[in-house]
Amino acid sequence: MVKSIAGLARLIATLLAIVAGFVAIPSLDVALALVVLGLIAGLGYAADQAGKLFLVVLVLPAVGAALGTIPAIGAQLNAVALNVALAAAGGAATVIAMRLFDNS
Repeated sequence: MVKSIAGLARLIATLLAIVAGFVAIPSLDVALALVVLGLIAGLGYAADQAGKLFLVVLVLPAVGAALGTIPAIGAQLNAVALNVALAAAGGAATVIAMRLFDNS
């Protein structure tokens, strides 16, 4: 049950990150929604997937900056990459908290 909810949260976070990168959503705090969805999605990560998640959090801002140099669409691609990184950071926070709880 937790895996399916976490997967759904990851899907919604990804869709929201893409949409918010191209269209402004004034009635929604996108950053807060992405972090909360990321926190929920983090419940579905296994211990062996944590390294990949941390790598995504570290690399996506640099990839977004590189994509930002593309004329006409670079700013939107940068926003999408940063939004996905924000959701992944929420998931990474959950993974870290779960590891700390397991170690105590």
